[in-house]
Amino acid sequence: MATEQRKPLPFIANFAAGAIAGVSEILTFYPLDVVKTRMQLETGKGKHGMIGTLTAIIREEGAGRLYRGLVPPLLLEAPKRAVKFASNDFWGKTYLQFTGQSKMTPELSVITGCSAGATESFVVVPFELVKIKLQDKTSTFAGPMDVVKQVVKKEGILGLYAGMEATFWRHFWWNGGYFGCIHQVRAVLPKAETPQGQLFNNFISGSVGGFVGTVVNTPFDVVKSRIQGASKAPGVVPKYNWTYPAYVPYNSVCLIRRFIDVL
Repeated sequence: MATEQRKPLPFIANFAAGAIAGVSEILTFYPLDVVKTRMQLETGKGKHGMIGTLTAIIREEGAGRLYRGLVPPLLLEAPKRAVKFASNDFWGKTYLQFTGQSKMTPELSVITGCSAGATESFVVVPFELVKIKLQDKTSTFAGPMDVVKQVVKKEGILGLYAGMEATFWRHFWWNGGYFGCIHQVRAVLPKAETPQGQLFNNFISGSVGGFVGTVVNTPFDVVKSRIQGASKAPGVVPKYNWTYPAYVPYNSVCLIRRFIDVL
């Protein structure tokens, strides 16, 4: 008797599962995101590592500070997932049609992932900006809406898109690193003969791909945090404004140190 093939899950089921997983991930790891942002915003002397930053926040500001700025990423999760799924599907079909391929190849997966990540970045920026402003140690904002009101009042609606270029590159290179690695890892793993084996292969390839994607995109994430966390003064050119110009010798040393500390 032939084995009955499972039908692929509908879009709404995949979307709901992804959204639930994303929210669960945010609630679990958000304190580490606060620590990461604090480390990225630190300049000059007196820098702390991950443990030092974590303990300093709890000791000086209270454990509740580790969840300050949680609302924006929670509100972002649903639209981000929708854009991620829709853009990945759109770019995948577009590149298949453009190249005349009948199925996705590793190379097309990389291009599709990069394009989807770049598209996703346009939705992410305002939420990320609000989150960074609230996570900053010197933040005096009352909450997310206070950030929005003050930024719009001082800089206009486009002020909410500060760091757009850095966010674009962060998502572009993360997806490139992830998809560029995941197919290569799957190719060298033993072929799965059972659902458990398939799950194990997916876990290993996803973990390696996620690590590589993070290594590739972290310098861009540091620049993004510096740009979005800075307070603009009239007539003063910000120290961190565009991504690649930030990689001058002096700043590169600082960014590399922050990258190593975050890891």
